[in-house]
Amino acid sequence: MNKSELIDAIAADAGITKAAAKLALESFLGNVGTTLKKGGRVSLVGFGSWSVSNRAARDGRNPQTGKTIKIAAKNVVKFKAGAELEGAVN
Repeated sequence: MNKSELIDAIAADAGITKAAAKLALESFLGNVGTTLKKGGRVSLVGFGSWSVSNRAARDGRNPQTGKTIKIAAKNVVKFKAGAELEGAVN
């Protein structure tokens, strides 16, 4: 499912226009991104939670040349599925 299909599904399920569904989805994604950028955590009980984790700098290897390269430290987004979502998939 891509973004436009998700917007269509939200509009149909909620009985709202596609424009309203698009605004709601964009607001949700924007707020999740803003919270994570500030180092916060977003939890939706039963669905899952997003958090930010710091990945330390490390040495890597260029697969073409075999030379060792430095990989910089960075923040990564993690998602942990909730029990209801895991149950629905399995």
